[in-house]
Amino acid sequence: MDGLLLEAVKLKELRRAGWSRVGLTSVESVAAHAWGVSWLVIVLAPKGIDRLRALELALVHDLPEVRVGDITPHDGIPKSEKHTLERQAAYAMFAEQPSLLDRWNEYQEGTTPEAVFVKDCDKLDMAIQATRYATAEAVDTAEFVNSARDAIQTETIRLEFERLFGPRGCGV
Repeated sequence: MDGLLLEAVKLKELRRAGWSRVGLTSVESVAAHAWGVSWLVIVLAPKGIDRLRALELALVHDLPEVRVGDITPHDGIPKSEKHTLERQAAYAMFAEQPSLLDRWNEYQEGTTPEAVFVKDCDKLDMAIQATRYATAEAVDTAEFVNSARDAIQTETIRLEFERLFGPRGCGV
């Protein structure tokens, strides 16, 4: 467990790669993103969502990136290979914490209401961060907002997205 505690904190130093690709130099860490997703879970969880379980999913969903990095669709790595790398990292990292591995797998599989909700919070956090960067640094981040809009599945997050960005989602 000590190894996991020390390794997980490195997520604070790992920068989100997608933002750098569009020309941003000072970008959020993967840990900051996990905080953003967790914050959305706390604030937006509707009835029927187990908030504690959703928070656990939000906090572990990107932990394997400590080992494999923040791989984006633009990195030229096939999605199947990315999933294999992350799965291998997760199984190694969480070997002594099977409940964390269960939560990570639950998120990846997206088969529970909590997993689907957290995946949507992940997308909404990206859209919110994109808008912040677009406003603060005059960078075109509409692709991130539009990508989030297209991926959101739950009514709660879709309605929140539309409240923030409008139905078309090009508010940046």
